Amino acid sequence: SPQSTVCEKIMELLGQKEVDHRQRKVLILSQDSFYKVLTAEQKAKALKGQYNFDHPDAFDNDLMHTTLKNIVEGKTVEVPTYDFVTHSRLAETTVVYPADVVLFEGILVFYNQDIRDMFHLRLFVDTDSDVRLSRRVLRDMKRGRDLEQILTQYTTFVKPAFEEFCLPTKKYADVIIPRGVDNMVAINLIVQHIQDILNGDICKWQRGAVNGHGRTYKRPFPEQTESGSVLAAGKRSHLESSSRPH
Repeated sequence: SPQSTVCEKIMELLGQKEVDHRQRKVLILSQDSFYKVLTAEQKAKALKGQYNFDHPDAFDNDLMHTTLKNIVEGKTVEVPTYDFVTHSRLAETTVVYPADVVLFEGILVFYNQDIRDMFHLRLFVDTDSDVRLSRRVLRDMKRGRDLEQILTQYTTFVKPAFEEFCLPTKKYADVIIPRGVDNMVAINLIVQHIQDILNGDICKWQRGAVNGHGRTYKRPFPEQTESGSVLAAGKRSHLESSSRPH
C-alpha cells in the first residue's frame, strides 16, 4: 500500500531494513495487525468479500492503544499476527523490541483520538485513486480472488469508507505527502528529520509529550542513548484502501 511503501522507503534510506530486529532504532508497525477476531458469521462474509474491513469497528482499538503505550514506554511487546487469506488472527505473535522511532501506518490511525494523540508527527500519504485501485486489483488477483468480487468490495466498502472515515482525518496531519513514494523530496525531508532525532539534534518533538504527560523513555545503545518517540504514517489514502490487505 502507498503508506506502507513510504515507510519501507524511509527504512531503506535510514539503513534500518537490514538491521537485526532486536537492534533497530527505527521500526514499522501496521494497524492491519490489530484487526478484530471475527465471529464465524463475520468470517463467512469476509471470505465472500462482504465484510467491511475499512470501518473503524473492524479494529481492536483497545489492544492497539495498549500496545502503542507499552512501545512508547520502552517495553518489549507481542503484536498480533493476522492472516489476510483466511481473515484470522493467528496464535503466534510478532515480538517487537524497543526502538527510538516507530512508524505506525494504516488507513485509520488518526480516527481514534486516544491513539491519534500519542503521535508526535502525523503524515498523510496521498496517492492517485486510479493507482490505488490498480494496485489493489493486481494484489488481490495474485491472492486468487475473483476480479468481480474485488471490484464489488471496492465500490461497496472500500471507497465509501475512505470518504466517510479516512479522508476527514486528513485535517489532523502535520505533513501531507502527495504522490506517495514517488515524492522523494518529501520523503528525504522526513528521513532527515528522523536522522536528527537519532543523532540527538532534536531532544524533544514539537508536541513534546505522550498523551500530554511529557513522558519519554531511554534505550541504551553501544554508543549512545536516544529519546524514544512515535511517528505515525497515516494512509491518505485515497488509499481508499485500494491497497488494503482485504
